Amino acid sequence: MTADTVLEVKNLKTWFYTRRGIVKAVNGVDFTLRRGECLCLVGESGCGKTVTALSILRLFDSPPGRIVEGEVIYKGLDLASCTIQRLRQIRGKDIAMVFQNAQSALNPVFTIGDQIVEQINAHGQVSRADAVAKACRLLEEMKISQPERALKMYPHQMSGGMKQRAMIAMSLSCDPCILIADEPTTAVDVTIRAQIMHILQELKANRDMSIIFITHDLSLVREIGDRAAVFYGGKVVEVDTVEHILESPAHPYTIGLMRCLPDISTDSKRLPSIPGNTPNPIDMPAGCSFHPRCQEVMEVCHSKDPALMNIAGVHAVACHLFSAAGGKN
Repeated sequence: MTADTVLEVKNLKTWFYTRRGIVKAVNGVDFTLRRGECLCLVGESGCGKTVTALSILRLFDSPPGRIVEGEVIYKGLDLASCTIQRLRQIRGKDIAMVFQNAQSALNPVFTIGDQIVEQINAHGQVSRADAVAKACRLLEEMKISQPERALKMYPHQMSGGMKQRAMIAMSLSCDPCILIADEPTTAVDVTIRAQIMHILQELKANRDMSIIFITHDLSLVREIGDRAAVFYGGKVVEVDTVEHILESPAHPYTIGLMRCLPDISTDSKRLPSIPGNTPNPIDMPAGCSFHPRCQEVMEVCHSKDPALMNIAGVHAVACHLFSAAGGKN
């Protein structure tokens, strides 16, 4: 771990034990988060991005979920194995999370102001007047007009965009070091999406905050990210700077994702797609989990799972095309 690393995830495995079998949602994830950077976790739905984020703070249901292996290191503490009491001191205060669906994340029977004040009081002894004043400032920072009025509103009285911004304000109430944003623009229109992205960019610049941004929209990755980690089959298959990954992707899956982006310079009315479906996490294919869909598949891909390896400085790829077994440097 380098001096500017604030979070390190090592060989993280989160499995869910169900009646149908063991769901290996996260199956050996490795990445680091640096101070002041935005790391984007990208990939198709079901590839393990959200479960990885939930595993950092152990917010998944247990049972059936369980971290069976791996470490999540924050300031020398392994969040994957520390006591729940210690973890509660970190949740919201040091590491906060913005959930994908604000409607289900907010409590419908309490006002927005009460919920933000409760979050502030959970991690510090402040007067209610000071907590309310801070909540008002946070809503104002989130570009919510008439913040004093918004504090008295219940979630059902707000639009989807207001709820999402109120949840971001709540996550910032204790000035966290790390903000995890799980597809925060999914349920809003394009105008509100632009506002939320602008807010996140300002937070990163003004607060020197590290952000883990989860999305399947590569246009948002280009807009906010510093580095990107591409997920597939519960693992990271490629990591590099956003610019390099978008301009020169190396893994066949990342190349496939880039080809699926709309391109106004072509006359084609139909977007290309990656053949096949994401693997069943209960019955993962042997070897490389992407090999049933890969156009570059080789014999070794059917039996051996490729390790994440450096191919050019900080660019890391998990593919036999770049290993000695694949015969390509």
